[in-house]
Amino acid sequence: MTQPASQPVSQPARLSPGDVAPDFTLPTDTGDQVTLSALRGRKVVVYFYPAAMTPGCTTQACDFSESLGSLEAQGYTVLGVSPDSPEKLARFRERDGLSITLLADADKQVMTAWGAFGEKKNYGKVVQGVIRSTLVLDEDGVVTLAQYNVRATGHVAKLRRDLGLA
Repeated sequence: MTQPASQPVSQPARLSPGDVAPDFTLPTDTGDQVTLSALRGRKVVVYFYPAAMTPGCTTQACDFSESLGSLEAQGYTVLGVSPDSPEKLARFRERDGLSITLLADADKQVMTAWGAFGEKKNYGKVVQGVIRSTLVLDEDGVVTLAQYNVRATGHVAKLRRDLGLA
């Protein structure tokens, strides 16, 4: 009897440079709403992370917050998206003094549309979850940089280098 071939991890459809980013409207930690298309005319960094107040996600959010002034000076808006509730995001902002805009995607529809939610390997097991990802959009909402499976530590510094901002 032969063993069945192991199935590869199926990947969600991912965005690539040149794709128009899917529009969305999501709630923030302050109760406001952000609509992506309302940010046309600005470059936008959208990053997806698994869970507020976890070590890696805290490192990444703090790094983005520390770089926010220089990114905004270069015309970038930064949006952090997780499946957390707006209330948990508010606690995250307060606890860590975050200055970036935090968005709640509780039903994971935006993450799925952007290729940032689906099957992934975690400690050797295939699981459904948030794929830590960062996408950069130009002023017209077109993807200029798409990075999936990024590391939390050092990611913002690498992103700045990739964007020629280092």
